[in-house]
Amino acid sequence: MDEVFQTKGTCATTIQFTRDGDKIRNIRFTGGCNGNLKAIAKLCEGMTAEDIAAKLLGNTCGGKPTSCADQLAKAVLGREP
Repeated sequence: MDEVFQTKGTCATTIQFTRDGDKIRNIRFTGGCNGNLKAIAKLCEGMTAEDIAAKLLGNTCGGKPTSCADQLAKAVLGREP
């Protein structure tokens, strides 16, 4: 079953993904920079939430305090956006 995460402060508005045991799969973003977000999804496919967070948590975009990658990390950890 897909989990849906409503982002805050990014061009992407939602992130959907599936938990497969401790692995994150089928990551999809709605909105945002299509090519970059497809690449992030491919790179994170099959990783654990902890591994994704270690790589992406705290990443910012421009002058924003967050980014789509940061929001993905928060989503898989189950944190508020």
